[in-house]
Amino acid sequence: MSHYPYPFFQPPAFRWHPTTTITTDAKVHEWIKAIDGEVDWTHFDVGIVGVPLSRSSISASGASEHPNAFRRAWKYFTTYNLDEDESLTELQVVDMGDVRQHVTDISVCHTNIRKAMVAFQDHHPQLFPLFVGGDHSITAMLVKGYKDVYPEQRIGILQFDTHFDLRDLKDDGPSNGTPIRNLIESETIKGEDVYNIGLHGFFNAYSLKEYADHHKVNYITMRQARQKGITKVVKEALTELSKKVDTIYVTVDMDVLDQSVGPGAPASTPGGMATDELFQAVYTAGRNPKVKAMDIVCLDPLKDVGEHTVKVGVHTMLSFLTGYKQRLKRGKEKR
Repeated sequence: MSHYPYPFFQPPAFRWHPTTTITTDAKVHEWIKAIDGEVDWTHFDVGIVGVPLSRSSISASGASEHPNAFRRAWKYFTTYNLDEDESLTELQVVDMGDVRQHVTDISVCHTNIRKAMVAFQDHHPQLFPLFVGGDHSITAMLVKGYKDVYPEQRIGILQFDTHFDLRDLKDDGPSNGTPIRNLIESETIKGEDVYNIGLHGFFNAYSLKEYADHHKVNYITMRQARQKGITKVVKEALTELSKKVDTIYVTVDMDVLDQSVGPGAPASTPGGMATDELFQAVYTAGRNPKVKAMDIVCLDPLKDVGEHTVKVGVHTMLSFLTGYKQRLKRGKEKR
């Protein structure tokens, strides 16, 4: 099979030189494979795809620069998770490059993103898709692409976010403030199949709360999550979703973080998640067998301080993959 057997992907603008020998002490940039020549796709467990789009952001954002900043930050991390006593080196992960973007036409960008998910599922259904944005508008396109391939499946959303993302498309178009409403109104998902964890404070209009209630969106505020415990809240959301849906899509808007630990998330606010809460939340999600796709969005490295938030983003991915590896290991032990 050729490097890119579909027109919606392109090599990343930045890539690490491939490493042939991986040890237990490998750094992340040495461990994640690059597409180099002919590829045996059946060898891989996870495919990482960058989505460098931020023109659809309501506020000025350089989130389009995140995928390459994300790749550059891999060098800071080892593949061993001390908290879980788990090495990721047995997990086979490949960097598949970026979704092609149009210079000026956002609708073309969104169409390419949707088609990229279709291509991913058609060509590599055995891989777990992990998309690195980009602004939050990409989530609606990715979920629609998944639904295009599996129209019979009921899809649920586990969302970590400070905001509802339920703004009216008539006002804002398919922007980073509208992805969940976009999915509900296009009947791609049901409102009752959305579980949003992390909303708080004075950062959502009352009309959006009314819309959420009308469409039976499930939401847990940051205060409620802390009182109950983040792990318990995430497990309960996953349990409830698992009873209703075939597939759970996890979306992490990095503005869910408190602004003190997420300066690179343009819409981060006071009162948001601590980093350890987010890491534990996505680790828990990674262990659930119905979680079949994920994205990490709304991180602007141009606004970041000392790569602080970009490193949090990489740590978020690695925490999720720790849970995912344990899920695969658990599945093999049952066979």
